[in-house]
Order: sequence, then structure tokens, then C-alpha cells
Amino acid sequence: MGVKQTTNDAMMKLMNVAHKSLLKVSGGGIGSTVSSLPVVQLHTTGRTSGKPRTTMLLSPLQDNGSYVIVASKNGDDRNPDWFGNLVANPEIELVVADEIVEATARVASPEEKAEMWPRIVEAFKSYATYQKKTDRDIPVVICEPRENNRIGTS
Repeated sequence: MGVKQTTNDAMMKLMNVAHKSLLKVSGGGIGSTVSSLPVVQLHTTGRTSGKPRTTMLLSPLQDNGSYVIVASKNGDDRNPDWFGNLVANPEIELVVADEIVEATARVASPEEKAEMWPRIVEAFKSYATYQKKTDRDIPVVICEPRENNRIGTS
């Protein structure tokens, strides 16, 4: 891994920690949206460590109770670690505002992504820039609530 990738990874981790802290300290009053889009806390299980992992992400689309997240990693040539975690174990938990949602994550099919991508980019234009920065096809993930999934507030 090069110096640039290591620096980018460190900055993303620092921003993630800062964002989680800001949400906690403000009681969700600051940082629960970015560019009017909901911020979700994605809780996964580490694919190699088995430890709980939390990542702050935008959800540019919400359809029928499902949340769509984008594995952009700011246009990096590698998928984000959280993506590998949810592919290995798709049973996830999302915290949206103060609601906890148990969900099953799945990668959108090419047809689903083609239908959603224009709406995703309309909601958050940086995704188009990220796709131009990389040869990697940026995955779109659909997080579908499990039955009786709403387990309260965080």
C-alpha cells in the first residue's frame, strides 16, 4: 500500500471517529444529515476479526423502508472495508437518527444500479466524481429491513 492510500485511509478513519463523536456529543443534533441526506451508522461484523465495526455513511436513497448506501470510498481504487464485511455477513444494523434498524444488505444487481445511479448522483453529485476517479465499478448496496426489525432507539 502506498503512502497516498495509507494517508487516505487514516483520514477516512479519523473523519469517521470525529463524526460519530459529534453525533454522540450533540445527541444527534449535529451531523445526522449531510447535504440534506440522512447519515446512517452502519454496524457490521469484521470479516476476519469477528469484531463489531461501525461506519458513518450517507444514504442517498430510501425506498419502501430500505436504505441505499454507496461503497465509493471517495473514488479510491479499492472497496471500503465495510463493504467486504457486509458481503461476508449481510446481517447488519443501521442507526438512522435515533432509530435502530436490523437489516439484510445485498449488492444491487447491474440493472438495479443502472436504475438507481442517476437518482443517487442527483442526491449527492460527488458520487459521479468518485466514479470518474476510479476504474472500479462502485458498488451500490441495498439494506432491506428484516421483519420486526425496528428494535427501538439508540
